[in-house]
Amino acid sequence: MWVTGDGAMLAQDQYTLLITGVSGGAAYAARHDEWRSRLVTALRNVPGFDDQHLIVLAETPGPGVGRASRDGVRDAVDRLSDRMDDEAVLYVVLMGHGSFDGIDAKFNLVGPDLEAREWSAWLDRVPGRVVVVNTTSVSSPFIERLSGRRRTIVTATESTVQRYDTVFPEFFVAAFVARAGDSDKNGRVSILEAFDFASRGVRRWYQDQGRLSTERALLDDSGDGRGREAGQPGPDGLRAASQFLGAGPARVGVVTDPQLAPLVARRDVLIEDLQELRAVKTQMSPDAYLRELERMLVELARVSHRLRDASR
Repeated sequence: MWVTGDGAMLAQDQYTLLITGVSGGAAYAARHDEWRSRLVTALRNVPGFDDQHLIVLAETPGPGVGRASRDGVRDAVDRLSDRMDDEAVLYVVLMGHGSFDGIDAKFNLVGPDLEAREWSAWLDRVPGRVVVVNTTSVSSPFIERLSGRRRTIVTATESTVQRYDTVFPEFFVAAFVARAGDSDKNGRVSILEAFDFASRGVRRWYQDQGRLSTERALLDDSGDGRGREAGQPGPDGLRAASQFLGAGPARVGVVTDPQLAPLVARRDVLIEDLQELRAVKTQMSPDAYLRELERMLVELARVSHRLRDASR
C-alpha cells in the first residue's frame, strides 16, 4: 500500500475470485457455505481490502453472489481481466468437489464442469500474476496444466488417486481467520504460510482420526509443473511467500509523489521476477537464461534511472 502526499492510498491492485461449486447434498452445501462465508469475512477484515475487487460465485446465487456455472466463471474472469494490468494479481480460490475422467481434472460447477486445461486457457487472458488455490480432491493436474511464469498454483492433492473429499479447505480458510497462519507475525498471511498451516492441519486431522492420510497438498510457483509438499526442499515457495490474499504486496513503502508509485511497483515486480528466474536457472538452457536475465536487468536499470531522476 502506497501513501501519497495528500494522504490518499495507492495499492498494487489485486483481485479475488472465490468459487464454491456444486455441493451434491445439503450437508456439503452447508459446509461449502461456511467456508466461503468465513473466508470472505476474514478478507473483509483486512485493512485496505477493496470489496469492489472481489467476485464470489456459489451454487445458489444471492445478494453479492453469482452463480457458479461455466458462464458465471467466464464472465467473472473477463470482468476482472478487463480491470487488471501487468502489475496486478488475481487470486482464484476453488472450494467444493473435483473429479477426474482419466484425462483431465475438473472443478465441479452448476451445469457442465470446467477442466484444468480450460482453466489454463481462460486464465491465459489475464494480465499480471495469477494465484490459483484448488482445494478439491483429484486437483493435482491443475499443477501441470496451469503452472508457468508469474503463476502460483496450490492443490489439495498430489495425485488423481486421492479422490476422497478433502479437509484442506477447512484449514486453509482457518489460516486467514484471526490471521492464525501468520507464522512470522507480520500482521498478514502469505499464500506460503496458508499452505504450510493447512498442510500441518491436514496431517493432524488424519492422525487424530487414526487414519492414513489420503491427501497431500502441493505448491508450485517456480513454473516447473511439479510442485512440492510443505516442508520439502525445492525451488517452490519464493513467490508464494510474498503473495498475500487480501493484503497487498510484500514490499510496502511510503511514496510522497503519486506519480512515483507505478515506477516503484514495477521495480518491485522486476526484483521478484529476477529472484524467480534465478530459482529456475537450472531448468533453462544457458542461452535462454542469459537472454531473460539481460532483458530484466536492462528494464530494471531503466526503471531505477527514471526513479532517481523523478526523485531529484
